[in-house]
Order: sequence, then structure tokens, then C-alpha cells
Amino acid sequence: MKRRALVTTVLAATCVMILSGCGASLKRGFLPQGVTSESGNITNLWTGSWLAALGVGVLVWGLIGWCVVAYRRKKDDVGLPEQLRYNVPIEILYTIVPVFMVAVLFFYTARLETSEMDVSAKPDITINVVAKQWNWDFNYIDAKTYETSTMVALTGDPGVEATLPSLYLPVNKRVEFVLTSRDVIHSFWVPQFLRKLDVIPGKVNRFQVVPTEIGTFQGKCAELCGAYHSDMLFQVKVVSMADYQAHMAALRAKGNIGMLSNSLSREQVQPGQQQYLPTNGSN
Repeated sequence: MKRRALVTTVLAATCVMILSGCGASLKRGFLPQGVTSESGNITNLWTGSWLAALGVGVLVWGLIGWCVVAYRRKKDDVGLPEQLRYNVPIEILYTIVPVFMVAVLFFYTARLETSEMDVSAKPDITINVVAKQWNWDFNYIDAKTYETSTMVALTGDPGVEATLPSLYLPVNKRVEFVLTSRDVIHSFWVPQFLRKLDVIPGKVNRFQVVPTEIGTFQGKCAELCGAYHSDMLFQVKVVSMADYQAHMAALRAKGNIGMLSNSLSREQVQPGQQQYLPTNGSN
């Protein structure tokens, strides 16, 4: 008994240490720390869904345990217990309750998705992100400049991060991303934005965020797009407005004036969506 108590104490202490070490991460359901004004709503839905699932799990585990104890075979039992083919009230209950749970989850998910995909607000900055095998181009539409890149060589040596293409965003400004692809389906993903969206040939997808924290954040393609999919990395640098404007001026000084044409894509953009692309004659 003493040995069992010691083992239980050690396990409990270990669990407490682990949970205390990841307290902040645990509170947001092990999601990355969001750095946009929209992150809180996404985190709340995520953690709320897991708490609801955990509550259902605890109830089910408890009922299973209760059944195991209450209906265990006793020493004086003879033969099989009474056999029932159906129980209408119970069957109605375990049909209605799951449907209700799914409906509630669907409602909150659909409401958040509608809010997060709303692009009716006027953006402060509009950026056309062009995905290609296997890297990214960025058209800064308002600044009438662009940044292009070639495939990154991931050698594993220190300093490779400096060779990644960098997408500059001003802090606390509403940014609209206009996503287009030159070749195959890609997916634009910045984990700390808690958002990702497919980049589909011939189609224009859009979403908006408001970055609220200055820093450098990692981005990647989240859709298997070919042999060098894993090399399709970039950085997002959220900076002050002054630093953002300085970077735009530096790009123009390098000769990156105007915008890269989307006409190089393998497929033509679907009718009615050209309005979202650069319109300075580069298409």
C-alpha cells in the first residue's frame, strides 16, 4: 500500500509540474499565441469546443464506470441477465442529444467563419500574395511595388532564415490579402495568425487581418504542392508604419516599380474576379 501511495504521489506531482509549465499554452488549447485582433474569437471557439468535448467524455466515462460497477456479475448470479432488444426512450435520447450537440457546434463555427471571412471593411493595406512552385511573390498594391523570390535552399545551416522571402505588414492596420496561384493549389498559412486559406489556380481568395504585435512570424504553404513543398517558406515581419513605408521606398529604389503580372499563371482568372487583382496594366 505504501508503495502504491508513493507511486500515486509521484505521478500527481509530475502532472502538476507539467500542467503548470504549460499553463498559458493549455488555456488556449495548445494553439500558437495569436497576434491579430481576430485571434481571440478563434481561440475561444477552439477551447470551447474542446471543453464541451471533454465534458461529454467525462459523462460517458462516468456512465461506463457506473455500468461496470452496478451491473457486474455477482457470485450468486445464475445464467444470463434479462435480454432487451430495444429501449425506445434511451434510443431517442442518444439520437437527439448528439444531433443537438452537432447543431450547436455548427452554429458557432458558421457564425465565426462568416465573421472571419468578411471582407466588407475597407482595408488600410492591400497585398496580392502570389503562390508559385515553390515560393512566393508579394504585390504591395497601395505602394505600387513588389517583392519576388526564388526557391529557398534549406541547408540546415545557421542563417538560412535570412534568405527567406519576407512579407512586411504595418502593425495595427487592417490588411487584406488577395491570394492567387500561378500553377497548382497552395495554401497561405501563418500559424500565429490562426488563419490559413487555399490559393487556387484561376480563383481569387481574400481575407483580412489586423496584426497587433510587432515581430517576425513564420509562414508556410499548408497544401502539398509538389516535390519541394517543404521548402515553400516565408517570414511575416510586422513593423511600425514608418518602417513599413521605409521598406516600400527601399523596394522602389531597387527598381521594383509597378506590380508583377498575374497573367503568367497557367490558368486564367475566373470571370468577375479580375477586379481583385492589380489594375495598373500589369495583368
